[in-house]
Amino acid sequence: MAILVDDPLWPNHGTTWAHLVSDASLDELHAFARRAGLPARGFDHDHYDVPAERIDELVALGAERVGPKELVRRLIASGLRVKERDRP
Repeated sequence: MAILVDDPLWPNHGTTWAHLVSDASLDELHAFARRAGLPARGFDHDHYDVPAERIDELVALGAERVGPKELVRRLIASGLRVKERDRP
């Protein structure tokens, strides 16, 4: 069971964004996000969007830094991945 954060690759709102996921459960992900002080509005079906400037802090709290392909692979393997076509 791990909390994962990928490389910040998504530009928006004057910064670059990364994804924070759990490879075990959404409960684990939400608990970690609360501990880190991430806003609930940052949650998007199966991940939190996090600004690049928060990544070091998230890693210090226990998140594992991985590349984007590894993050998606582990999210799919966990069964928590929400496919684009299934998003409202």
